[in-house]
Amino acid sequence: MSTTFEINTIGQAHQSLGLSPPKHPLVSVVRTADFRPTIDFRGLKIVNNLYQITLKQIGCGNLTYGKNSYDYEEGTLVFTSPGQVIIFEGEMPAENAADTGWTLAFHPDLIRKSKLADKINQYSFFNYEVNEALHLSEDERKTIEELLDKITKEYSQNLDKHSQNLIISNIELLLDYCTRFYDRQFYTRTNINVDFVSRFEKLLKAYYDTDMAEELGLPNVQYLAQKLNFSSNYLSDLLKKETGKTAQEHIHLFVINKAKNSLLNSKSSISIIGYSLGFEYPQHFSSLFKSKTGMSPSEYRKLN
Repeated sequence: MSTTFEINTIGQAHQSLGLSPPKHPLVSVVRTADFRPTIDFRGLKIVNNLYQITLKQIGCGNLTYGKNSYDYEEGTLVFTSPGQVIIFEGEMPAENAADTGWTLAFHPDLIRKSKLADKINQYSFFNYEVNEALHLSEDERKTIEELLDKITKEYSQNLDKHSQNLIISNIELLLDYCTRFYDRQFYTRTNINVDFVSRFEKLLKAYYDTDMAEELGLPNVQYLAQKLNFSSNYLSDLLKKETGKTAQEHIHLFVINKAKNSLLNSKSSISIIGYSLGFEYPQHFSSLFKSKTGMSPSEYRKLN
């Protein structure tokens, strides 16, 4: 039976990794080679209540980072947000390890009163799975690590009224660069991504061809993402980059097109058509249809 270990503060994280006390209570940059864990994390369920960005070396540990032949090899970034559960399956760091990885961790309280607090949820990669990690080029890694150096310098010197804003600004800039680099990764993977778009569309068609909608209700992003071995956020971002529409928008478009065909090619009532598409209540069907077409199902049927 696995045991749960919860990390709630930067200080607690430092202590569990055998590091000296942090220089700032809400943010820290630490090097993997310096880890001397005081706890054997293997097999533990770690509930991490910090934001964390970790650079892993390719092939580090027993986790799969999703690297393919078209990805860069100068390091892999993995992102976690507060409340996520991590199960460590790699080897514990050895003495004098040559690992050049690092971790940037910051507590939600660091950004709570800043503009970044409102923006943080826009960085959807914090909710990607490990195999959807970001693979960096040498130049990209240098860009990220230059910002890390600025963050470290800010919290290592005497803090003043500007320190907090400068630390947060550099974290936000780092995240914006990660967004750019993820866009680059989606672009360089475009050939295989097109295949996933096709598979996504086939899954949607099969969902209705096999009457799953009547049994399970409307298809949702999580179900389709699991079928493709993606997280919901990654699938949505992939589709957005390739087609300009999110996964939810694709589902709604598919359902509305099915509805239009049923309205024009059958005499079934609006309610029956709604139920056949997976809507639990007919009014929900009518509401979605009107929001997407500008008219109710009955109005559409009369006009066509």
